[in-house]
Amino acid sequence: MITSASLAARLSALLPASSESSEGGFHPPSIDDFFPPAFALLGSPFEINRVMMVRIIMTVVLVVVFGIGAARARLVPGRFQNALEMILDFVRTNIAEEILGPVHGRRFAPILTTIFLGVFFLNISGIIPGLQIASTGVVGMPLVFAAVAYVAFVYAGVRAHGPLRFVRGSLIPAGVPGFLYPLIIPIELLSTFVLRPLTLTIRLMANMISGHLLLVLCFVATNALFFYASAQFKAIGVVTLAAGLAFVLFEAFVAALQAYIFALLTAVYIDSSMHMH
Repeated sequence: MITSASLAARLSALLPASSESSEGGFHPPSIDDFFPPAFALLGSPFEINRVMMVRIIMTVVLVVVFGIGAARARLVPGRFQNALEMILDFVRTNIAEEILGPVHGRRFAPILTTIFLGVFFLNISGIIPGLQIASTGVVGMPLVFAAVAYVAFVYAGVRAHGPLRFVRGSLIPAGVPGFLYPLIIPIELLSTFVLRPLTLTIRLMANMISGHLLLVLCFVATNALFFYASAQFKAIGVVTLAAGLAFVLFEAFVAALQAYIFALLTAVYIDSSMHMH
């Protein structure tokens, strides 16, 4: 299996040594892309680096887009309003009501919609020129979304069953004999209350990191092959450029898919807490 690191090494081998100087050449992407230096509010707890700037920009864009849509809402919607309503209806119908049913679906549709839109907007920045990084590739934002999902899961269970019955039902599945409690309780505690938020966090973060590295690798390789590689290797740049453009489309799909999966799993967890067996 060819990894990003091995592909970067192979591409580096195609370039003359001088091409990797500070003046240009092939510089493979790394995880350091997600930890750029701060450029504003230095030395304070509110330091702003590129990733934080992207988060702020995409949050403002999300608020402005739906703020304009709400302000211009009409009984007979135009194309812009139709597009926004389609997104909201998709989350309400295909996630909230599909998993939780009509009654509970309407109750939890706002939080599921917020999660879906928040994750999607922060994901899609990875393919927007000038931003070109998904801020969900750093653990902070995925962890925040996972925490929101976790709180919704616990809240729904406690409200439906009360705190003691919810905890007991979550840790001890129905029908399990008493002598298995010492084995089952630690497993259920770990899987239900620890691993769920962690898997939500890691799944989202890992997908965004890998997507960014692949995109950067393709386009940096294209630049290096076109401008710094030996003449016989320049044609390979066409291949890496085509791969980069294909990955842009793929990453747009992944951005939407990860938002859908995150919201869907949140709905599944909420449903499991309200309907314990």
